Amino acid sequence: MFKIQTLLSALINRRRTLERSGGLYNFLCMMSEGFRDEQTAKKRSNEENEDSAERAQDAKRIKAEGEQAEDEKKYPKKKVALLLAYSGKGYYGMQRNPGTTQFRTIEDDLVTALIKSGCIPENHGDEMKKMSFQRCARTDKGVSAAGQVVSLKVRLIEDIIEKINGHLPPQIKVLGLKRVTQSFNSKNNCDARTYSYMLPTVAFSPKDYDTGNIAAFRLEPETLQRANRLFALYKGTHNFHNFTSQKAPSDPSARRYITEMSCGEPFINNNTEFAVITVRGQSFMMHQIRKMIGLVIAVIKGYAKEEVLERSWGQEKVDVPKAPGLGLVLERVHFDRYNKRFGGDGLHERLEWESEVEAIKAFKEAHIYPTIVETECQEGSMVSWMSTLPVHDFEETATVTQDNKDQKQDNADVGNNAD
Repeated sequence: MFKIQTLLSALINRRRTLERSGGLYNFLCMMSEGFRDEQTAKKRSNEENEDSAERAQDAKRIKAEGEQAEDEKKYPKKKVALLLAYSGKGYYGMQRNPGTTQFRTIEDDLVTALIKSGCIPENHGDEMKKMSFQRCARTDKGVSAAGQVVSLKVRLIEDIIEKINGHLPPQIKVLGLKRVTQSFNSKNNCDARTYSYMLPTVAFSPKDYDTGNIAAFRLEPETLQRANRLFALYKGTHNFHNFTSQKAPSDPSARRYITEMSCGEPFINNNTEFAVITVRGQSFMMHQIRKMIGLVIAVIKGYAKEEVLERSWGQEKVDVPKAPGLGLVLERVHFDRYNKRFGGDGLHERLEWESEVEAIKAFKEAHIYPTIVETECQEGSMVSWMSTLPVHDFEETATVTQDNKDQKQDNADVGNNAD
């Protein structure tokens, strides 16, 4: 009897244990299922949020594309030529340097203004080929322009010039716009370029002249005549391999055609006498104009003999000094062949900008000339450069070392592409 009761008691305890274990098991199962449900809900929520964000992004993109398509429908892209003026001080030349943000160029600010004004899509700023952008002349660091021309495709929005200028700094300004042919390229269609170079006349003083007070110097008529006789020697086609860097005498591209070069009558500005040299040529290489002027100054001052000009066009390497870039200005670019072919077709205008002459003059008087004069009087770049002339050897053939010095200077002037 005792054994039967003991056995029944053990069975009852076992049942209770199993029930308790089963309850715990069921509880754990419930907890596990609840956790899985929570994780599933979170995952579903994240996926819904991602889908929502993606849908919102797609909607935004579709809207932007729609607006862009609407803009392009309302304002179809057309090929134009923009007349541009700028003061180059503080800029590393005209042309953009992709991937180099610390060296600001004129085109950096121009492209930003084109985007902000709505003339071009934002993605065209990174890939300028998309708008068929081309500048007529690449200008050096610090060089200014009164008549630069760029060609590109833009949306012809209302008040386009005013809107572009509204996003440009005061020292850069679009002065004119004209429709051109779809194949027009401002660089390739340009027949000639005219530059001016404004300098203090003390540059033509004798080498023993005291430059402590440049305001006291006055250029003699005989010296001006001699300078113009020397400048006239540049006219025609010559091999200018000595007037740029890293150009071999045998390189056909070193031959350039000059049609005009002369120095005008001196004038007084800010109590200092200045003069303007004008040069027109088919095209110019990097630093060419500044070296053409630098060599004539060296002859006038007595550091070199006149025969050095003829020798510089020969095969040997000649040490040619490079005048400062401050006074150089791109005055005008010429499209004679384009004007002759398309200027009278009834569809396109001649690229001559007669109606913008006063605006060009006003910009030069407000932004270019004052900058040149004030900077020269305050910093004395010409006088400082003149002090380096004695280190040049004009008698012997220049060594490779001198060419390397020029190249190091060129590399330091990042953005200096061409005069």
